[in-house]
Amino acid sequence: MDIILLQDIEKLGQKDDIVTVKDGYARNFLIPKKIAIKATESAKKILSENKKQRAFKEAKLKDEALAIATKLENKKVKIGAKTSTQGKIFGSVNSIMLAEAINKKGFEIDRKQILLADDHIKEIGTHVAKIKLHREVVIEFEFEVVAE
Repeated sequence: MDIILLQDIEKLGQKDDIVTVKDGYARNFLIPKKIAIKATESAKKILSENKKQRAFKEAKLKDEALAIATKLENKKVKIGAKTSTQGKIFGSVNSIMLAEAINKKGFEIDRKQILLADDHIKEIGTHVAKIKLHREVVIEFEFEVVAE
């Protein structure tokens, strides 16, 4: 039986794939749990239309992310932290502080989009973080931690 998957299933396929499975597996497990639907002609037409619309929205989101990435490339952010005489920070600088500093520059960046090489930065100096603006657009952002 041909079915359309409504979510990703390991060893079977990804969401919106049309796969062939045994009739009992589809009727007794996948369809009742709303993991898949039967691949009728009308369901295939709806699927193709949904894919077109989703592709258009994805392209728009990706273009917006690329625009933000080009603006962020030239920006420098300084984060102030209390330090000891050896340059060690009391506490640490994390993605929340970096997101707040970037947002003060006029960007909408969530802390969950920021990936630090090590979760907490404990020394002053220049550091690099990766910012995931879109699943295909990841930029490296350089920032500096300075003593207050």
